[in-house]
Amino acid sequence: MGNSYAGQLRTTRFEEVLHNSIEASLRSDTIIPRPVFSQLYLETEQPLARDDEDGSESNSPPIPYQMKPPPEGCCTTDGFCQAGKDLRLSSLASDPLDVPPGFMLVGVKSPSLPENLLVCAVDRRFLPDERGRYALLGFSGNCMGCGEKGFRYFTEFSNHINLKLNTQPKKQKHLKYYLYRNSQGLLVRGAPICWRGNGKRFKSNYIPVECVKLNKLFLFLFIHLSGVHVNTGPPKKRHKGWSPESSTSSLPESTAKTPPSSLASSTLSVSSVATNVSFSLIPRYVYIFLYFICALLLMCAGHGPLPQLTGNVSDVLVSSLLQSCYLSSQTLPRVYQHYGPSPIQPLSTEMQILLTVYYLVQLGSDQVPLVEDLEQIFMRSWRESHLSEIRQYQQPQTTGTPGSPQPLTPSQLPWLAQLAASSYGEGVVVLGKDVGSLTQGLHLTFSRLMEGRLENTNYVVIIVTAPGQETQSCVVVTGKHQCRALAESMFSPSQGLKEIAHQLSTGVAQELIHYCNSLGQDGDIDSLLDNAILDSSEPSPLSSCQESAEERSNKSPIVTHSPKDSHVRPIQLAVARKLLSHVCAIADSSTQNLDLGSFDRVSFLILVPPSEVTFQQTILHLWSSGVLQELGSLDQACVSHREAERYVVKMDHSAQARIDSLIREAHSNSYTLYILVHDHAHWDISSATYSSSDSGLGLVDQLLNSRQVRDATNILILHVTSFPFALQTQCTRISPYNEIHWPSAFSNDVDLYHERTRYFGVSELLESTHSGNSLPLMRYDSSFESMAATLEERFPKLHSAVIRTTVLIQHYCVALMAVSGRFNRSHNLQKHTSVETMEIVQSLVNAAQQCPVHHGHMVLVRIPSLALAAWAHQRLSRVRKQLGLEENFEIILGNPKQALSIGQSFTDQIKKWLKIQDADWVPCTYLELEALPCILILSGAEPLGESLPRSLKYCDLRVISCSYLQRTTLEQELGLAAYLVKKESRPPQNLGSGSDLLESDAEKLSSTDNEEEEGQDNALDLNPAQSATSPNVEKVALDAPQSSSQSQTHLQPQCSSQSFPCPQTAPESQTQPYAPCYSQSQQISQLQSQTQIQLLSQTNSQPYLQMPPQQPLLSQMQIRSKSTSSGSSSPRASSPDPSCSWARGASRPPSVLLPRALYNVITASDSSGLPRCTSFLPHMSVAWASSFRPLLSKMMTCTEQSLYYRQWTVPRSYHMDSSNRTEGRSDNFHPRRLLLSGPPQVGKTGAYLHFLGILSRMLIRLMEVDIYDEEDINCNSQTEEVQYHPASAPWPNPEIARTMPFDYTIHDSKYDDISTIYCPGYKPNSEGNPVRQEDVYLRRRTARIKLSKYAAYNTYHHCEQCHQYLGFNSRYQMCESTLHAFTFTHLLLGEEIQLYFIIPKSKEQYFSFSQPGGQLESMRLPLTSDWSPDCIKSPIFTPTTGRHEHGLFNLYHAMDGASHLHILVVKEYEMAVYKKYWPNHIMLVLPTVFNGAGIGAAHFLIKELSYHNLELERSRRLEGGGPAGDVWPFIILADDSCVMWNTVDLECLISVLLSGPLEHAVSLKQVLQHMEACPDLSYYGLCGIRKWSSRNVLREPFSRGHLHDFFLLNVDRSQNVQYDQNRFTCHDVDFTLRLHSAGLLVCRFNNFSVMKKQIAIGGYRTFIIKTKMTDVPTSVSPSQYICAPDSKHLFLATPAQLLLEKYLQHNSHKLFPLSTKNYTHPVLSVDCYLNLGPEVTVCFVSSRPHSVNISTAGLLFSGLLLCFADSFVTPGFLKKFTFLKGATLCVISADRSSLRETVGRLELEEEWRFRLSDEFQTANAKEDRPLFFLTGKHI
Repeated sequence: MGNSYAGQLRTTRFEEVLHNSIEASLRSDTIIPRPVFSQLYLETEQPLARDDEDGSESNSPPIPYQMKPPPEGCCTTDGFCQAGKDLRLSSLASDPLDVPPGFMLVGVKSPSLPENLLVCAVDRRFLPDERGRYALLGFSGNCMGCGEKGFRYFTEFSNHINLKLNTQPKKQKHLKYYLYRNSQGLLVRGAPICWRGNGKRFKSNYIPVECVKLNKLFLFLFIHLSGVHVNTGPPKKRHKGWSPESSTSSLPESTAKTPPSSLASSTLSVSSVATNVSFSLIPRYVYIFLYFICALLLMCAGHGPLPQLTGNVSDVLVSSLLQSCYLSSQTLPRVYQHYGPSPIQPLSTEMQILLTVYYLVQLGSDQVPLVEDLEQIFMRSWRESHLSEIRQYQQPQTTGTPGSPQPLTPSQLPWLAQLAASSYGEGVVVLGKDVGSLTQGLHLTFSRLMEGRLENTNYVVIIVTAPGQETQSCVVVTGKHQCRALAESMFSPSQGLKEIAHQLSTGVAQELIHYCNSLGQDGDIDSLLDNAILDSSEPSPLSSCQESAEERSNKSPIVTHSPKDSHVRPIQLAVARKLLSHVCAIADSSTQNLDLGSFDRVSFLILVPPSEVTFQQTILHLWSSGVLQELGSLDQACVSHREAERYVVKMDHSAQARIDSLIREAHSNSYTLYILVHDHAHWDISSATYSSSDSGLGLVDQLLNSRQVRDATNILILHVTSFPFALQTQCTRISPYNEIHWPSAFSNDVDLYHERTRYFGVSELLESTHSGNSLPLMRYDSSFESMAATLEERFPKLHSAVIRTTVLIQHYCVALMAVSGRFNRSHNLQKHTSVETMEIVQSLVNAAQQCPVHHGHMVLVRIPSLALAAWAHQRLSRVRKQLGLEENFEIILGNPKQALSIGQSFTDQIKKWLKIQDADWVPCTYLELEALPCILILSGAEPLGESLPRSLKYCDLRVISCSYLQRTTLEQELGLAAYLVKKESRPPQNLGSGSDLLESDAEKLSSTDNEEEEGQDNALDLNPAQSATSPNVEKVALDAPQSSSQSQTHLQPQCSSQSFPCPQTAPESQTQPYAPCYSQSQQISQLQSQTQIQLLSQTNSQPYLQMPPQQPLLSQMQIRSKSTSSGSSSPRASSPDPSCSWARGASRPPSVLLPRALYNVITASDSSGLPRCTSFLPHMSVAWASSFRPLLSKMMTCTEQSLYYRQWTVPRSYHMDSSNRTEGRSDNFHPRRLLLSGPPQVGKTGAYLHFLGILSRMLIRLMEVDIYDEEDINCNSQTEEVQYHPASAPWPNPEIARTMPFDYTIHDSKYDDISTIYCPGYKPNSEGNPVRQEDVYLRRRTARIKLSKYAAYNTYHHCEQCHQYLGFNSRYQMCESTLHAFTFTHLLLGEEIQLYFIIPKSKEQYFSFSQPGGQLESMRLPLTSDWSPDCIKSPIFTPTTGRHEHGLFNLYHAMDGASHLHILVVKEYEMAVYKKYWPNHIMLVLPTVFNGAGIGAAHFLIKELSYHNLELERSRRLEGGGPAGDVWPFIILADDSCVMWNTVDLECLISVLLSGPLEHAVSLKQVLQHMEACPDLSYYGLCGIRKWSSRNVLREPFSRGHLHDFFLLNVDRSQNVQYDQNRFTCHDVDFTLRLHSAGLLVCRFNNFSVMKKQIAIGGYRTFIIKTKMTDVPTSVSPSQYICAPDSKHLFLATPAQLLLEKYLQHNSHKLFPLSTKNYTHPVLSVDCYLNLGPEVTVCFVSSRPHSVNISTAGLLFSGLLLCFADSFVTPGFLKKFTFLKGATLCVISADRSSLRETVGRLELEEEWRFRLSDEFQTANAKEDRPLFFLTGKHI
């Protein structure tokens, strides 16, 4: 350091160095000379680990360098020297190399060969030691290729080996690694060379001051003072790092808490980076000689600039954490910046320093300061002063208000701080008096440190309050325990693990291991083990167990391992439905981000962390859930693990190809909805731009946040996690409305979901610590903590994880030795281990030895470091082998990157337990290790979603890190012990009741992710007899939701046939329920209520077991009892052997052992009553937005917590959401992204798998509709069918059609409640049609039919093809339409009628205007001769009401893209809403007077308007010189529920004639073009098609009869026949009868059929009867629809015509008593058809001249109905008909006068007798124009 070319050999001699130093000192203004000897050594500060490739020493740009050209003829090939010899390590690895004494083989890094190293020999004097010190300046090296020696310049050497550099050659940058020979004799890369000369720590101007003397380490502080005169001008050449901006340089955020690693050093020395700390130019240089007494010193920058340190600072750690806290607490949010008449001020510097002293004083000697606590102290103090100011502002303003808080002055601060520190003795020392600068304070601190005066001091607080300057402060941490904890917390997790691995690999931990092996006077562990004598004749405990198990297995049937169906719990079903509801909400939103109607299937891909066990575990869940079969991907028979692997991918480098494949598939399959399930979503949230390719992080950001996934409209992302905090920031991509939180199963101890289970999680663990009844489930080991603390003091430079793990494994080893019985009591081994460890090992070993079949427990030992875990596994395995316990229990190394591996003997044992016959089967998940006695050493920086078996008894977390105090880190470790318990049971100390500490809205806030939810559903007490005294909890549960009415049959293990045989030694009174068993009938009843649950089918004679489907192996192990006795319908078993510890203790929750420091943090509560850990930073990738934030409240729900984190946390720069910022917007949510959060082990995997299933079913449901599927009614089987047309005839022949009889009988089943129409040849069924209620059409028979590609759709359908059709046209705005008035006169209307057309701009070509944008003249009609394959000539009119959302008006697909004119006929009051939903449709708005009219008025106006338009078009044609008669006269009248059209397969004539029509879907275009192409279509007045039914038999291709719902009307021929504008019901029947009687041909095309969708909303059949008083629908009987004229009656606010029609429908059997069920004597109805009810038969006749009527000769009528009789009805016409005596007459007129006029004109009084009381009116007020009718009897 101190020169511009550090690392090069000096070109000057020593005298020149001395001369230059003296000269520089003379030029300086300081009186202290600069050191000389230090310039001979490279002793610089430690580099940043993130940029170790860069050897530059400052922020200044690199000096351009031009290499010397090589001599001619020399080799210039990369990897070869100029002599042409190979230098690559891969080539020289096995070659013998001659290394001179004092030289070392070193790997040189070449820029052109990044994947290889070049081998050279370097004099070790020019290389640093393991601590990066004492490297002599210069270079001396040899070429190992050609053998040339004596290179004295690294520049010369770099040219010789062809490095080809663009910058100045530096040995620090290119000499990278030591090389050594491994056990095979190969030369391999070793540890990196610990260069410390690149000086990147402070990237600013610096001058070194260092010395070496008498092996004592001196530290030279490089001090800079603010406010002191600074030298002007740049420094000399040796000051390379100077730049004008260097005084204010700061480091980016990514360097915060990222100390450089010293992997080549055996110490824990780190040099941190102070974030946002300014460093000025240095005005003077000060010698400070420090003898270091402690091993580590930590300096916390406070207020003011911290002096820069240089020299040997390897044992000094500089932290900016305190300064960041100060700065954050002084930055007020905008909301607090102004209040009242003056702004609110933040805490002063003096108050912050004083509060810091107070905080340090109250800390215990073993406690570590936490920034979170200090922030809360600052916040509370500020809030109190803030409230006092508010009270002050609320008072009247007076001068000199007494009691105003006085600010703390700088002069008072040192005195108050020292006063506060005096209460703590020597623990906190305050240096404030006579301290003029931080430099002086640090000098004084280090002086006291060297003198040994700070041995009992943990903190030194330096306060500088010089007059005229700002107050400055610095905290020096001198306590060994505090320094170690704070130092390790400044490592990132990955760097901490690297440091641990380095300490193990370099052997610096060997002394510790050797020390721990020593047992003092009792000898050494290894020697004791070597001397242990094993009795070879003693049988292994496992061998006998294996024999007994094998004997039992021979008696048990062999069960093959196969997947079982999934059974979801009620709460999982509720969550799955919530997910589905949110997906539907996205689809229903106006943003059109998801069109569920366009998808016909679901595909998915589950992304899991890169853990092999988690990967296999998810495959097992998926394989056994039944989702793959339900989605139609695979059949049940071919499902295998390998098939399921296609749907699960680990998020490693192989995920890229899988995601890319899915994206390509999604683009090519637009009708498939792809679900990306991101499980354990909190694991990788790193930004792809900040993550290196080899780290494996950033893949989620790279793949899921890519533009291809974001823009794909058929890809939906579901994040599943137990820790949503990191995904809930100010820049989150997930909308708060798209979050789904796991609901609370209990409310006030009431089971909301009938779960019969209760969640046991972190809150219950905490509650166990508050109960003093017995040992808490969560505790710490004081003996272990004491021993670890002692060794931490003895080995200060080792990482605490190394020390604690070594101690822990020594405890386990000693405990195993003590339990094994191989050593006599004289050794007293128990005193060398802790009581907790002894209990764990005794339980493990004894359980396996005592159980006849070797059942046992699992002990989880959590060791995050892979290196330490491997060492622990090796150590424990060796001890187990030496003790002869290899067959008693297994020791498993849980490496997330490796598959699960256990010994063959244990695999065979599990296979015997599970009756697995497959010879190649091996356990792949921890769930399959149920009841296996084992120690699982779970490694990895964090759990990656691995679920643990229910036999887990101990969670040993004593060596997890206490350095990373984030909420996610803490809670996911504790979540390993979470599971479900039976709700009637309570764990020890009533833990099952739950706690509110870590949950809100009764939802747990902590978890790990992938849970074994499938084995937890209905947990049962193992021994109910003991539940009163020992309320243990069973962890075995079944996924079988059942209703409360279902009974249970409990099973117990059965020794003779159980998978887990246990001796039958317990009395029958102690039999224990173990698992529920349901009969098949119960399953079927449950299946009816929950169709999505697929159940196993069994024989009728045997009930069967509900087993956890997603754990088939575990379920077989827990209960696989199938009785082979035919007489046993409910197999039962005796209780397990009391000697089986696993069976007895399966109901007890696992015990959790924590580090004491962590235990103290978790069990402490903050002011809100929540544990302190809830107020910690939620994740290391996020930061608090402000210190001025409220605490989480105990009453917050999960939704409120989400909003809290969304407001108060921001992502750091390396968070993947940090780039999710949009200008001008406060949010940038992804529209198709969901977040499911829930506690650990609660069932999230089962919930989202079930969600995939019900989503698939819903999509299928969306592709299906309920179609009316009803048989024709009133069919006369006795009628002989005559074949008039050949079955293959395409069109009807009009001549033949005239000879066909008209079928008066109505066959449409929707009219089975109306009056039968008399027809001479028809013989009615004697039973008649059943009378239906008013709303029966809602319950008519339907069939579920999948939509064809030619279906009509409602407004919920949004596909890309329909955008333009629906109005999403780039040329036009959606609302760009015009309102046009159209007036015409009709005789029946009596006055001009003004209609309105709403015509979009895109449809104006269908209309004729007087001028562009002028008066509407007519609707353009084609000519009869016109024809186009892509055009429909007939305009389509669809009258509709109340169905703006559900009406099927989207005919784009039905028309197959053909051009057509579609007009919606709407009422005036519905115009706006229809226009909103159908902006691109033409609307015909009915007049205001028709707002209350029925369907008859709509059809009347459509028909008359169409004829008027036909005349206008003919006139327009004539004016244009064309023929007038060629204008197309047909229109189409279609119901708004017509959804699909079909045609008969004419090729299958035989099947058509015999079994009914075989039909297939066709487009409406094809149907209409076929009908329009009929050669003689103009001869027909009305054409239609039949209504579809799956049961009708078809024999004639054409028929004459009634037409409904969809028909082609000839408005020209039917000019003189009008629809009755007053009709509400049966208007089409009435119109068809009158049309036929007028002599017009009516033809039905039977080869076509229309399907009608059941729409329960709106329509013209929805009638509302309400009174005028309340204007609310009321229940009024039909008899009250009429009343006597001038009577006081309850008037109804209902149209008179509707009241009349409904009255006649329900009361005609009383009005026409002779007609009731009397088909041979019908009621004569003249010129109209009215429904008189199903019991009355009506004979329709027309009074028009030349009309076609049935023959009535000899027919006696039982009544006469005259409704609005016109002039064509004469007395002579009526005298043609004969009536029975007593027949009833009913005359209906518009008023009383016309009624009397009709009676007189028709001379009715001659044959009919009338009474005054026989006159009635509808129950309408006079202003509503009631109808009147008169009844009479035939004389």
